[in-house]
Amino acid sequence: MSVLLVGVSHRSAPVAVLEKVAVTEDDRPKLTDRMLASRHIAEAMIVSTCNRVEIYAVVDAFHGGLAEIGDLLAKHSGLPLPELTKHAYVRYSEAAAEHLFAVASGLDSLVVGEQQVLSQIRAAYAAADAQQAAGRTLHELAQNALRVGKRVHSETGIDSAGASVVSVALDRGRAVLGDLAGRTAVVVGAGAMGGLAAAHLARAGVGRIIVVNRTLERAQRLAHTAETMHGVPATARELSGLVSAMAEADLVLTSTGAVGTVVTLADVHRALAARAGRQLVVCDLGLPRDVDTTVAGLPDVTVIDMETLQRDPAAGAAAADTLAARAIVAEELAKYLSGQRVAEVTPTVAALRQRAAEVVEAELLRLEGRLPGLATTERNEVARTVRRVVDKLLHAPTVRVKQLASTPGGGSYAEALRELFELKPGAAQAVAAPMEIAALGELADDFTPGHEQGNHA
Repeated sequence: MSVLLVGVSHRSAPVAVLEKVAVTEDDRPKLTDRMLASRHIAEAMIVSTCNRVEIYAVVDAFHGGLAEIGDLLAKHSGLPLPELTKHAYVRYSEAAAEHLFAVASGLDSLVVGEQQVLSQIRAAYAAADAQQAAGRTLHELAQNALRVGKRVHSETGIDSAGASVVSVALDRGRAVLGDLAGRTAVVVGAGAMGGLAAAHLARAGVGRIIVVNRTLERAQRLAHTAETMHGVPATARELSGLVSAMAEADLVLTSTGAVGTVVTLADVHRALAARAGRQLVVCDLGLPRDVDTTVAGLPDVTVIDMETLQRDPAAGAAAADTLAARAIVAEELAKYLSGQRVAEVTPTVAALRQRAAEVVEAELLRLEGRLPGLATTERNEVARTVRRVVDKLLHAPTVRVKQLASTPGGGSYAEALRELFELKPGAAQAVAAPMEIAALGELADDFTPGHEQGNHA
């Protein structure tokens, strides 16, 4: 069983495709259940952020697992499979682990170094665990990825080198409005991104925040947080109050996670009528889009969306911090893979020791039959001596095979051990050596540019 990753992100697909593939919190359990009900998938975890959807699955066959996940994503998104494959990427085995480590470290984010993706991976793992969709393999992979992400953020300057998507959007807003100090901002959506937006707006010195949300109670909680924790006057309104809020605002940041338009052309038209020609900047950070695309054509309105942010040079971290982060990822990946290889050989070592114990017991029984008059103390001493001899003979090869198993290609040593001592593969619960991505055939090649094992950030 190996880990297969199939994903679509801002690096591989336009926003229009990301919108269709987007997985909401309501979608996640249903999609996970469908994967677990399939033939080739034993574990599954879905990482869904504002600019990526990635499925991590433990599969017993690459081609079978890939076909099942591809079919699932095609049906979910409504995209024909050939169209979906143009924008998807595939990673398998070691490459899948390397990619998740890079994602957790912020190396694959739209804005390099952002920390929010770490909490999103944590939420994805928690959801899979709660649904009993994460077994030993995904548990170890996710836990290691979270640890690697924390280490990168604590040991490098990648956080300061690359800000969050919100900070880059605000920088673009300043280019239009000038200083944001004292201005009024509207935050549409009271989720995690809304909270992040409120924090950044407070640091930018805005004079007032209006939180707009479908559920007034959640809007009130975020407004209260903005006032008490960030010291910015804040009020809350239901979605029906969006037009009046935009009429008062200079800047609107929206990220609701809703399916369908939240800010319509008619809404903005009505708001503009009460603004007397003042500039309005709308930052659409939602996926799918929250803002009607035609809003960008209105006078005195500037729309900053995810596609705009993808082209912003501020989305890159300083080269030195990026290299330092990559070095940590490479080091931790080597440790993780070494541990996985040792874990794979452990059943073989256990089977060998079990086989030796069986041989010892059989020989002691035969000795008892040949020497029935042997005293108990003498019989026990013979048994101890024989067991010590066997233990000493097995000690060196079992320790050495674990050491060798931690190196690339180490699985061949376990296979040799099974062959030499005639151990049954089933008894040893042997795990076949991971398939090389280059030998996976045309299906992997057809499924994207980006299936190769290389750098991903």
